[in-house]
Order: sequence, then C-alpha cells, then structure tokens
Amino acid sequence: MSTATTTTATSVSLAVRDVHLAFGRHQVLRGADLEVARGGTACVIGPSGSGKSTLLRTINRLIEPDRGDVLLDGRSVLGDDPDALRQRIGMVFQQFNLFPHMTVLRNLTLALRKLKKLPEDEAVQVARAQLDLVGLAHKADVRPAQLSGGQQQRVAIARALALRPQVMLFDEATSALDPELVKGVLRVMADLASAGMTMVVVTHEMGFAREVADTVAFMDAGVVLEAGPPAALFEAPEHPRLRRFLSQVL
Repeated sequence: MSTATTTTATSVSLAVRDVHLAFGRHQVLRGADLEVARGGTACVIGPSGSGKSTLLRTINRLIEPDRGDVLLDGRSVLGDDPDALRQRIGMVFQQFNLFPHMTVLRNLTLALRKLKKLPEDEAVQVARAQLDLVGLAHKADVRPAQLSGGQQQRVAIARALALRPQVMLFDEATSALDPELVKGVLRVMADLASAGMTMVVVTHEMGFAREVADTVAFMDAGVVLEAGPPAALFEAPEHPRLRRFLSQVL
C-alpha cells in the first residue's frame, strides 16, 4: 500500500489512488482512481460487476485493498482506526439494515451513544434533528416495519448523517425500492448535495447523475475508464465502452 500523505489538489476532499483488490483469482479492482472535490458529488455508473460497490467498500475500509491508497483531505486513511474512520465517512447501503426491534429514534441514538459517547438527551436531540432533515420527525417512535421502504431508507440516511460525517457514500440506495418510492430518497440525496455534503453515489439513476453530480465516473472491469462533468460524459462520451453502455441505458 502506498504511504502517500499528501495530494497536489488542495480542493480534493477524497481521492482513490490506483486501488487494486482481488478475491482469490478474481481481480475486482484493477487500479481504480477517483477524485471528489470538497462539497462535490461524484456519481459512479457502470454495468453490474464492474467493481462500483467494492470501490465504495474500500473507501471506508469495509474491505482492505491489496494495493493503492485512499486519501481524505490529502492524508492516507489506510492506517486509521476503521471505526473512527466510518464516523468521518458515512455509508448508506442498498438494504436499510435497521434494527427491527428498536424504534426509529433508537436506531439513530444507538451509534451516537456507543460511538460518539453522547449522553442520552443530546443523542436524542441530534437524532430528532436528522429525522426532521429527511422529513420523518413524526415517525420517531414507530418501528421500521411500520414504514415504507422509501421511509426506511431515509431513516438509514438520517442515521448516517447523525454521526456528522465528512463524506457520504451511497451504494445504489434506491435499487431495492419500488419505483414510486425512489423519488423521495433521491430528493433527500439531492438536497444533501445542494447543502455541500461531499458524496460518492453508485447509481443506476442516470437522470440523478446528470442533474446532481459534479463528476460522473464510468467503471468497467474494475477500472474507471472515463470521468468528467455530466454533460461531457452523457453528451460526448469518448470511450467506446461508455458509448455502448449509454446506448443500452438511455
């Protein structure tokens, strides 16, 4: 792994440098690179199996890369305590992963009390503020089973935001939702982008990528083949693999 501790672009909040990862003989990431400006949104698109979700997992150390580096504010995070790092880099998954036996409010306060060591009253105050942000303050005392899928995903977003992360990662956060529930979750994500949250979003929602992202990165076979502003990638793609991909999804 690289021991690099600085990056030349001071405006870059998050940088992935030449990350490689193999599961046995299967090479999942083959030198992936990605840069996200501070306060910017990068959408990662590409076919299934291209390494998009794995890339996110290497960023917040759910999976350790075989080679390469991940830098936050110009400093490598590969030597950091993973639990501490995940408070700085929040992640929302395809599945909601809420505790079914706990109320919505309790789902949010648990990490605040256990990881942030906040007293109960302060944890509740922070949790209620985040639920209000995603439009679910009135659902604080219900259990996840009483919520729609879209509402559960918004609770998962609020739970991640409650830890006040510097960067948010979204791994196809709408793919498990019924089509009519997608819009509400995308609206919350778009609002976060507008508010200046640094985000990396793996998505199949091309409209969201076109409208919200500052940068779109196209992955295939474990490599980012092309990255740039949405208008450039969607209207004038250079790589032939990206052109084929877009011809199938647009």
